[in-house]
This record gives sequence, C-alpha cells and structure tokens, in this order.
Amino acid sequence: MHQLGQTRSARRADHLFKTPDTFVRAPLPGMQGATAIVHASPAIGAKFTEYTAEMDSGGRLGPTAMQRFVYVLDGVVTANGAELGPGRFAYLPSGSDKAVVAKMKSRVEVIEKPYLEVPGVDAPGLLLGDESRVTPVALNGDPWLEVRVLLPDSPAFDFAVNTMTYQPGASLSMVEVHVMEHGCLMLEGGGIYRLGDSWYAASAGDFIWMAPYCPQWFGAIGKTPAKYLIYKDWNRV
Repeated sequence: MHQLGQTRSARRADHLFKTPDTFVRAPLPGMQGATAIVHASPAIGAKFTEYTAEMDSGGRLGPTAMQRFVYVLDGVVTANGAELGPGRFAYLPSGSDKAVVAKMKSRVEVIEKPYLEVPGVDAPGLLLGDESRVTPVALNGDPWLEVRVLLPDSPAFDFAVNTMTYQPGASLSMVEVHVMEHGCLMLEGGGIYRLGDSWYAASAGDFIWMAPYCPQWFGAIGKTPAKYLIYKDWNRV
C-alpha cells in the first residue's frame, strides 16, 4: 500500500534509523544469485560496511579483500564447507577465498571492514560458531539483559559482534556515549531507541547506524523479549 511519503526512517548527522519499507535491493560486485540491502558503508561515514544478503539456492557472495563476518538469519549456507543454519556465524579473515554459498533460499547479515594491524599481534584466522552455544552474560549484573559475545575478546580482533536480549521492560542502565560506532539490526521484538536527541519506536527488521559519540539508549517494550545483533569497532582507537 502506498504510504504517501510517510516512513519511520530518519537520517541525522550522528545516526541513521532505517526501516524495511525504505530498503532498496541491488547486487554487489561478484554476487551470484543474490542481492544486497546495504545498510551502512563508507558513503555515510562508517568505517565498515554492513548489508543483508538475500540469496537464492546456489547463490553466493562475491569475493572481498576485507575481513568478513556472516550471521545467518534464515535458511542454510555453507562457509569453508561448513553448514550454517539460523543463528550460526562465520568470521572469514582478510583475503579469504572461503566461499559463502546458499544451500536454499537464505538471508545472511554481512559485516565487512579493512583489518587494522597491531605490531606484534597476529591477525585472527577462520572462526565458525553457533550463537545458541555461546554462554549469555548479564550486562552490568542485570539478569533481564543478556549479552552473547560472538567473537573472542582478543586484541587480534579489531571489531566485536554481539547479540543482546532484553526481557520486556528491561533497558540499558545509562545513556552511552563512546568512541565506538555501531551497526545494529533488530532481530526480535521491539522497544524505544534514543539516538542523539531523537527517539524511535524500533521493531524487528529495523537497522540503526550510530556514529562515534552518538548518545544512545534502548528499552524493551511489549510482551516478548527484544533482541538485536550489534557491531562495534573494538581494541583499536
């Protein structure tokens, strides 16, 4: 149905709030049987690129010289020959030739960025994981707000990817303002997100880019938990 120019999406200097009604799909170089919804990229000032890849059976992501993180939203894909279903993920190091191929119609969230080296620290290698096998940690001791850390907390990694799950009524205990930028995909439920001086009703499928030092806060609203997948640059300045 035509919305006559209305949308919840908004662009501000320090953030982007992006809703599915505004998503535009386009193939990226090297993609086969797939298309991308690019959410954040250097074009908006981000130091990373994040997109949702919608893949047909047999579809594949294009090659990249950058490091790549893949999280399966729906369907089944293979990465380095390993089968990944919903909630499973892969970290592919810079220059990796490990193909990501869909075994059926699938959707995956993809994060790519140049690797920032640190003298004396070896770059990380291939990593495969399953979110359901990651032990949740209560954020700041709050059992109603659980964090699952998907990448090792090691200086070898220059970014982090976590999932955060809020029970209904749970919220961050403070408004955060920090040097890290974020890419955030709402996976389940919804709530209220403060970004800068703006407030948004966020729900599953929405994407948020937050620039460094953007004031940010989230509280879950509804009868089911709210959950999101969140990226941040890490272990570097």
